Amino acid sequence: MTPKKFDYFVPTSLEETIQLLQKEDSKVLAGGQSLLALMKLRLAAPSALIDITKLQGLSYIRQEKDYVAIGALTIHDLVEHSEIIKSKFPLLVDAASKIGDQQIRNRGTIGGSACHADPAADMPCALSALNASFVVRGKTGEKVYPATEFFVDLFTTTVEHDQIMTEIRLPNLPPMSGSAYIKHSRREGDFAIVSAGVVLTVGPGNVCKDVRIALGAVGPKPLRATASENYLKGKTLDDKTIAEAAAKGTEGADPPSDIHGSRKYRMDMIEVFIRRTTKLALSRVQ
Repeated sequence: MTPKKFDYFVPTSLEETIQLLQKEDSKVLAGGQSLLALMKLRLAAPSALIDITKLQGLSYIRQEKDYVAIGALTIHDLVEHSEIIKSKFPLLVDAASKIGDQQIRNRGTIGGSACHADPAADMPCALSALNASFVVRGKTGEKVYPATEFFVDLFTTTVEHDQIMTEIRLPNLPPMSGSAYIKHSRREGDFAIVSAGVVLTVGPGNVCKDVRIALGAVGPKPLRATASENYLKGKTLDDKTIAEAAAKGTEGADPPSDIHGSRKYRMDMIEVFIRRTTKLALSRVQ
């Protein structure tokens, strides 16, 4: 199939982009890895495409005072190979390296993946675990949303049709922190059947001072495994404690059943992958 007819615009500034977004039923085109496929199947039929690939200044990774800033047009390959990301957030390297294949990582953008908000995609889960914030611009100004507010529902974020997300901010992690992301999929590069991202901080004796656990593909948006998090805090991180925490990870999960796995199978895998990812994150602290 071919897409329905649409108008095509290539703005050269954010101001022009925001002005064009006032058109009803317009869509932003970044890497196009998700939107164009939907348009070809006519599951999406915007009246106008606003191609932002020519915008200057939205592809970067830089250290700010309290956080690392990533421009919305930064491609996955740059995230995967960034020395700043490697040293501070190995979880994000894990996630970026698992997205599709090299051609997709050369075109797809971290902002596009976040805004598409596919619950089985890698970036929404990883960014939720990292407690990311998202900078959204519109004609009334700029606002910053935490991940808990940014991801609203299936394929839905707080970004309105006349707004654009410009930057992702990752808060610096405390000393003695580790992070990891693992996904379970049929083949390398496929969307997740279940995914888990873990960020933890430990004190003397491997006592858990803080932890965030995010799950992907088990609900309409990234899920925080708060029962597992609460169980781990203040406890020594050994195999027994981690296994007991992982068993609590299904609370609040509502995974679908499809050709890749039943609901029960996904529920079982939640426990497995919380355990594996937590252990990997802990090994990176040590």
